[in-house]
Amino acid sequence: MRSALTWAGLPHLAEAAELLATELVSNALRHTKGPAALRLRWDGRVLRIGVWDADPRPPVPSLRIADPEAEEGRGLALIESCSDGWGWYPLAKSGDTGKYVWCELAATVLAR
Repeated sequence: MRSALTWAGLPHLAEAAELLATELVSNALRHTKGPAALRLRWDGRVLRIGVWDADPRPPVPSLRIADPEAEEGRGLALIESCSDGWGWYPLAKSGDTGKYVWCELAATVLAR
């Protein structure tokens, strides 16, 4: 992640992007039983970090406040608070080919 963003002239996004990507991938691996894939897209204004997984069920934010010592239960809240937006969509109308969960970081490109 850091190498790709540095190469693209976006090293200032690396720390937040690494955290968000880690949460998205961790959620996909922890809460689904199939493969997962990470995708990055920069459109000149917004970095979109997305993860595909094979489970069509929507991500469910925890409604309870996680125990500070707990090792889970804060992922989507963290994504929501550290990104400029997030969402998800199913990948087939029938809902049987998985979903794509994404978040965005808005930024400007720094001069190289």
